[in-house]
Amino acid sequence: MSVRIFTAPNRSDGLLAQPSAPAAAGVDLPEVVEDPRAIDRGLPCVYAIGAFDGVHLGHRALIGDAIADARRRGVPVVVLTFDPDPADVIFGMQPLTHLTCAKDRVRLLLGTGVDAVACIDFTDALMQTGWREFALNVLGGVCKPVSVHVGTNFRFGFGGEGTPAMLAELGHENGFEVTAHDLIERDGDVISATRIRALVRAGRVREAACLLGRSHLVRGRVLHGRGEGTGFGFATANLEVDSAICMPGEGVYAGWGVLGDDAWPAAINVGTPQTFADNTDQSFLEAHLLGFSGDIYGQEIEIVFSEWLRAARRFESTAELERVVGDNIKWVQMYLGKGRTDAAAAYRPFDQAEEVRA
Repeated sequence: MSVRIFTAPNRSDGLLAQPSAPAAAGVDLPEVVEDPRAIDRGLPCVYAIGAFDGVHLGHRALIGDAIADARRRGVPVVVLTFDPDPADVIFGMQPLTHLTCAKDRVRLLLGTGVDAVACIDFTDALMQTGWREFALNVLGGVCKPVSVHVGTNFRFGFGGEGTPAMLAELGHENGFEVTAHDLIERDGDVISATRIRALVRAGRVREAACLLGRSHLVRGRVLHGRGEGTGFGFATANLEVDSAICMPGEGVYAGWGVLGDDAWPAAINVGTPQTFADNTDQSFLEAHLLGFSGDIYGQEIEIVFSEWLRAARRFESTAELERVVGDNIKWVQMYLGKGRTDAAAAYRPFDQAEEVRA
């Protein structure tokens, strides 16, 4: 079984002999260090296990309890997750199905304050492993568990035969405790990646942010675009995004472009602009970054979606297009700002960003 171990830079100091300090409140996306020496396989630890797509509020509650458990015991806490997502191996890769890419999932998990993230390579062979062998191989493949935290809907082993109750029985035999966490509800429904994906695809990004605990983001590489925006006086960054990532529905959004530790307010278009509908070879994402200047072609940037502004539409003239796009940019300037700020401001849900609405 292949395992990749990730830590934040301040934890990449050899073995995780002592647990790290709890993370500060808010959304943190630290830089990531891959360090196979970060965990001693004989080291006692607390595990939180799951796919954790999106690292939403339900996931954060489970991980928060695992962190508290680890601090009481004086041992590190490690998140066990899978890459690729087991669903991709079991059902085949589907477009628009992931709230986060593997890189951002690891960053968000480390940002919760855990000591390390272990990404297990989910292969066809692992998929076909019986539940007992699966659990013993996965749990014993990183470090020595003293406590394991999972959701009540956690299933493992061939055909999803393994349940939290079966894992608890195995734990009794092998000296570790198991806590199965009830799924958290909001507004009368369970917080789940499936529910959040549906909101994002419908363009309801502010509602999605309330369940994620942060604004939805995608990342992509900046390509040379069609050039129409430059001619109208508003330059745009055109992004190529992995087709597996859940993109908001077609339309115009307010949000942010993030490069490193800095963020710029952005007016964002998803889908082929209706005015240039003859260019329909592929859908795309383009963003106008307010106050930004510089050459970022070929670079990877993050686009964060804060609020839906309007549906896509065809304009009768270039003048009408310029006027409406100008109004979109004015909205972004009024509610998000006119230039560079700290990236942390970009990730906060829009209704929590009062201080940047200048």
